Amino acid sequence: MLQQVYPAAQHPYCYELNKDFHFAAAHFVPAEEAGKCQQLHGHTYYANVTIAGDELDSAGFLVNFAIIKRLIHDRFDHSLLNNDKESFSEDQPDRFPTTEVVARTISEIVQRHLDGTMNKPQCIQVYLRETPTSYCIYRPKRKAGNDGS
Repeated sequence: MLQQVYPAAQHPYCYELNKDFHFAAAHFVPAEEAGKCQQLHGHTYYANVTIAGDELDSAGFLVNFAIIKRLIHDRFDHSLLNNDKESFSEDQPDRFPTTEVVARTISEIVQRHLDGTMNKPQCIQVYLRETPTSYCIYRPKRKAGNDGS
């Protein structure tokens, strides 16, 4: 993977971790407005997940890089995203497998894992490149009490 500089998410935490990875997946967007994207097609998605926090775990990690890759790459690589009914829907536009929704879904999957850890870091940004010229950034809104203070 090429070295890339991503837009920085502002946060109050001491530590910030970024994990780059890619996965190949097919999808279609079940909406007439999607034009050609209504047809089944595939991409090599390039993702960067940003995690931040103040506390390290018992191994000295904010989170192990391998866990982040396993959570997303193993789930989505060489798949038809539309078949992941837990994450995506063909009936609800806010769950169509668009780049925006895939980025949000990655954030939600990672955060569910992080919520189960002792140090409770936060997934603060997902950068998802769908094509060489198109990408999306998803930054979840902070919940009360998750402002690092």
